[in-house]
Amino acid sequence: MRGRCLGWLAVLLPAVTAAAIVGYASRAATQIPAADPAVLQHHKNPSRDGHYVDPAFTPAAAAQLHLDPGFHATLSGPTFAQPLFWAAVNASDRDLLFVATEQNEVSALDPSTGAVVWSRSLGSPVPLSQMPCGDIDPLGVTGTPVIDPASRTILVGAMTTPDGGITKTHIITALSIDDGSVRPGWPVDVSSVGAGAAKFDAAVQNQRGALALLGGVVYAPYGGHAGDCGDYHGWVVGVPLGDPSALTGWATRAARGGIWAPGGITSDGTSLYVGTGNTAQTTTWGGGEAAIRLAPGPVFSGRPADFFAPTNWRHLDRADRDLGGSGLLFVDVPGATPSSLLVALGKDGNAYLIDPANMGGIGGSVSMHQVAQGAIVNAPAAYTTSQGTYVVFRGAGATCPHRRRSTDLTAIKISATSPPTATVAWCARQNGAGSPMVTTTDGASNAIVWTVGAEGDNRLRGFDGDTGRLIFAGGGLPEAMSFVRRFQTPIAARGRIFVAADSQLYAFTTQ
Repeated sequence: MRGRCLGWLAVLLPAVTAAAIVGYASRAATQIPAADPAVLQHHKNPSRDGHYVDPAFTPAAAAQLHLDPGFHATLSGPTFAQPLFWAAVNASDRDLLFVATEQNEVSALDPSTGAVVWSRSLGSPVPLSQMPCGDIDPLGVTGTPVIDPASRTILVGAMTTPDGGITKTHIITALSIDDGSVRPGWPVDVSSVGAGAAKFDAAVQNQRGALALLGGVVYAPYGGHAGDCGDYHGWVVGVPLGDPSALTGWATRAARGGIWAPGGITSDGTSLYVGTGNTAQTTTWGGGEAAIRLAPGPVFSGRPADFFAPTNWRHLDRADRDLGGSGLLFVDVPGATPSSLLVALGKDGNAYLIDPANMGGIGGSVSMHQVAQGAIVNAPAAYTTSQGTYVVFRGAGATCPHRRRSTDLTAIKISATSPPTATVAWCARQNGAGSPMVTTTDGASNAIVWTVGAEGDNRLRGFDGDTGRLIFAGGGLPEAMSFVRRFQTPIAARGRIFVAADSQLYAFTTQ
């Protein structure tokens, strides 16, 4: 297998640079991001901020948003993974939309019409009846794939069963974005990976978080299934693109501690950052309820500078109040000390602001603030306007302005102080369990927060990023969508917003 990959390695050597510059790193967030239409990973950027720059989305244009009547794309759902968008790089290239479903089908679509360009099956998904526990039926591709632009490759994690459910395995595969062909040396069976005494048990692990690329290596996070059955761990598995047989892994020392948030792995272009969930009860901290920095490999130093866990991590374990239910994201707050922050949102309703230069170990956050009445579980987004720096998430705000009731979308503002603090800026109603993203016209102006009432009324809505004022209310009867799965997030590309549902991919346009 190693020999077959050597020829492809020469092609992939530029991937280190290309992968590192996709989007913009949060530590350089004070630079205005370019209006790049490509969406190569979950929430657009390695920082997982979900910030899209598109001049088409002024408030006036957004208010007139409607479904594109010329776009029709049928899917074989359920669909949890976010769509991706490849932007043509020259006159001979073409734009492409990518969708991966729980039926283990990966499809490339024409973004203008929705017509299928190619489709690839990754093998039989695992029916829920053959799982030890869970809530997804069937289980195939759940985590959002990632695209390596240098080699024009989409990398996908999937759960498959070659014999109808008796044998279960997790694979990571690499497909050409041009024709869906499988790259040499792929797929890789993750079941062979180990980390110290921990061994990967495919049946009790679930690949729900988004994949990430760093330094020519694809990284996939793993947690457990709904119900917490079996002796699973939080895992990060790294597979070199040029030598997929040389996969390596890191796992939480304690059992459980799953890495299951939809945003998966966050990166600053140098390191990987993951949020972990509750571990089986232990007397010493074993990697759960934490924000953890991993060096490429993946490798965890164990030093306090490379992780943060709340002082009450044992209580969070017992109460199933995962710190990692919403993943991590980077923000840059001009004028704050420190100005570069890693934000973790917990199922305890707290926002933890962490200094990535020194994460502080147990109890070492910069500050902690109660910002939600209940659990925060989704993929949050972040943006900066002339009014301040915001993080927006699905959840009921703890102290909503104007005493608004029955809210399920909250924006917090992070102060430019020393140390920075977080307060609820506005609350709104999205009518469902979707994850937000944000558009600006130039990187800072006309911020609009977009989200879907997933598993609710399944309508797309847009809110003013500074005030929460409703800008787009979901449209009329033609804009009603089929069932959208929880945590699903829209994407914006070339003046349109795309939303994946169980049976169809939808395209909203301002034209």
